[in-house]
Amino acid sequence: MAPLPASRYIAAMNIPLLQRLCQTPAIAGQEHRLRDLILAETRGFFDETRIDAMGSLIGVRRPRPVGKSTNQKPLKVMLAAHMDQIGFVVRHIDDKGFLRLQNVGGFDTRNLFARLVSVCPDPRNPALDLPGVMNPGGKPIHIASEADKNKVPDINEFVVDMGLPADQVKKKVKIGDMVVIRADFTQVGKTVVGQCMDNRVACWVAIEALRTLESHGCEIHCVFTVQEEVGCRGAGPASYGISPDIVISLDTTLAVDTPGVPDDQRVSKQGDGVGLLVMDGTMISDNDLVCEFESLAKKKKIKAQRTILPRGGNDGFAIQKTAAGFRVITLVCPCRYIHTITEMILLDDLKTTKDLLAAYLTQVK
Repeated sequence: MAPLPASRYIAAMNIPLLQRLCQTPAIAGQEHRLRDLILAETRGFFDETRIDAMGSLIGVRRPRPVGKSTNQKPLKVMLAAHMDQIGFVVRHIDDKGFLRLQNVGGFDTRNLFARLVSVCPDPRNPALDLPGVMNPGGKPIHIASEADKNKVPDINEFVVDMGLPADQVKKKVKIGDMVVIRADFTQVGKTVVGQCMDNRVACWVAIEALRTLESHGCEIHCVFTVQEEVGCRGAGPASYGISPDIVISLDTTLAVDTPGVPDDQRVSKQGDGVGLLVMDGTMISDNDLVCEFESLAKKKKIKAQRTILPRGGNDGFAIQKTAAGFRVITLVCPCRYIHTITEMILLDDLKTTKDLLAAYLTQVK
């Protein structure tokens, strides 16, 4: 993993942590490595930590008020940042040793041609990872028909070639093994680019916001959730166990302020700061919380923008309708080229997302 170029801004924001988060394989149901990385990174942050039955990591930080504490019951504030990335599992190994894949999360298959991948037989042990090449089956361009060239293949048409005899592949790989694309993490202008910024950005935001807190009056339950990319499956059970007063779901959102997309469909704009999600395809944020965060952003001179995502969802959806229901707002960081291996995050937008979260946690009673 090559380090980023030396930069005071990069160093001050702890972007090397984001790089480690983005380059640690962890698909839905196999989040083990990322959970271990976060546990190590947050050692000393929490008064207690636990892993629930679904695999979500929960860190509890009791109030740390300035001066004498009161006898009042503190508000429980839950943070939700999902650990899983989109990826694949092995669903079939043919007689020639080629792997067929089942997607875990949503892909645009136009982005999957000619990719290097890592096959991960043990979600806990990176030493066992194996390289492979992913391509769709079929004819190369030299002998393909015009119809062949224009066809966009389905996921089930892609194969992974491990460059090994079939008997060796079958000894090393089994059905259900994790497969992830191998991609660089790099600085491009005033942005950082890599895969699974969705949603390692939110994990980074939660960690770095907590790192800055010196005092707070609320009880913080920071949950790094599992299986969001396959239906927000981990967040609901976690919230049921916590029963929070306020929930802040953390995620990325589309920044399609790019050529070829009408202005009214951009969702968010890179450079306009942290997004206050009004609604998406699955949830509506608590309106009073949206107004409260917006007012706080103005007071603290933190750039913020309201956003609406017509389709798609986030952990707030599962939390909002759990048990008797909870008050939820989703904070989102604008991300260009989402669900590709070149997801792009503007450093200034990343900072505003972290700063607004930290400001809220400091002042909420």
